[in-house]
Amino acid sequence: MPLKLYAHPFSSYCQKALVAIYENGTPFEWKMLSPEQPEIYAEFADLWPLRRFPILVDGKRTITEASTIIEYLDLYHPGPAPMLPEDRKAALEVRTMDRFFDNYISTPQQRIVFDILRPGGQRDPCGVTDCRQMLDTAYAWLDKVMVNREWAAGERFSLADCGAAPFLFYADWTHPIPEAFTHVHAYRRRLLGRPSFARAVDEARPYRPLFPLGAPDRD
Repeated sequence: MPLKLYAHPFSSYCQKALVAIYENGTPFEWKMLSPEQPEIYAEFADLWPLRRFPILVDGKRTITEASTIIEYLDLYHPGPAPMLPEDRKAALEVRTMDRFFDNYISTPQQRIVFDILRPGGQRDPCGVTDCRQMLDTAYAWLDKVMVNREWAAGERFSLADCGAAPFLFYADWTHPIPEAFTHVHAYRRRLLGRPSFARAVDEARPYRPLFPLGAPDRD
């Protein structure tokens, strides 16, 4: 049975999983989550009641969370581009950077976006300010880390870069990366030039009007 990925192309976490899939040329069936296909969304909700995507279905197994999906594929459907090194110490650095991008780039970025979707009286300006400050701190830290690195955890493209690509992509739309952080900007450009992520970006282009803050005319 083919792998099934329940996802939407404009979602950053779905793009994270897709980058790993495209890096390895892993065959899969795309189960598009959209209002136009309610029957697929009903399948998805039955498989994962928390309704957070993406999820991967492999026969009778349902795998949730993008990082876990990528590790699962490495274990059970390996391809030519492993997303985690076999060396446990090197793998720890990859996982550390993966958590950094999830927790300190994606989380505050999404909170800013979600806040604008709330009714006016329910918005949280203090929370948004805190998120913007966290992004500034994260950008500054990452700029120092990337001084001598091509990819997030060193010389090899990995799980950490799969998340960094969409998270930095949308973070710069939401809270622009200061020009002073040249190493972060250079890294973001390298990610955009990676064929696997460039494909995910192109697939998501038709949905840019959905971005609540207004998608910039670039990238």
